[in-house]
Amino acid sequence: MPEEIFSVAESPDLIYQAVLTSTANQRSGTAKAKDRAEVRGGGRKPWRQKGTGRARHGSRRSPLWKGGGVTFGPVADRVFKKKINKKMKRKALFMALSSKVKNNLLILLDEIRLEKPKTKEMAGIFGKLPCGQSKSLLALPGMEKDIIRAAENLSQVRTIQAKDLNLLDVLSFKYLVMPQKAIEVIKETFAKEKVEKSQVEEVKAPVKKEVKVSAKKKVKTIKVKA
Repeated sequence: MPEEIFSVAESPDLIYQAVLTSTANQRSGTAKAKDRAEVRGGGRKPWRQKGTGRARHGSRRSPLWKGGGVTFGPVADRVFKKKINKKMKRKALFMALSSKVKNNLLILLDEIRLEKPKTKEMAGIFGKLPCGQSKSLLALPGMEKDIIRAAENLSQVRTIQAKDLNLLDVLSFKYLVMPQKAIEVIKETFAKEKVEKSQVEEVKAPVKKEVKVSAKKKVKTIKVKA
């Protein structure tokens, strides 16, 4: 188990910020109400200005009328997106994974083998695990269609590829179940070592700099009488 992934100190503030950003970016913002300029009709004045004894009105599109426009209603172009640094987002994921290990909610298997892609076999496997009927997230090292097909009818189990792990899914399920190969995928995807600039060999053609020598300017001396 890599310590840089599964032994990170927890910071509730950072996890909250990452969750808030993820949920805000999932909002579609489809709520839309028409204002008086978008409502159909209203081209004719309902009745004359004076002499009827009723209040004056100029259009049926007014918000005062039934079927008229809405004042200060929701607009579809509202943006809910929030930004967070990649390093912060990745560290929040590592904190969630470390929390699973700390609370004994991570179940690591050698491998998963199925004779047939049947739900009954997958249910038997999860019945022998400590998670039982609790909500579990099954992280696979790759696109294993037989396992995905066998687990898709289990209401308490959701499958995901290890390279697509995210903070919301890890926190939404109580248990995290994964084969041992998935750890290597997580390490390659999220814990890439940075290459220092000094280690990068830049091959460039030598550039000759032309140095121009400018003529010295004449300095005038001024004599001041005491």
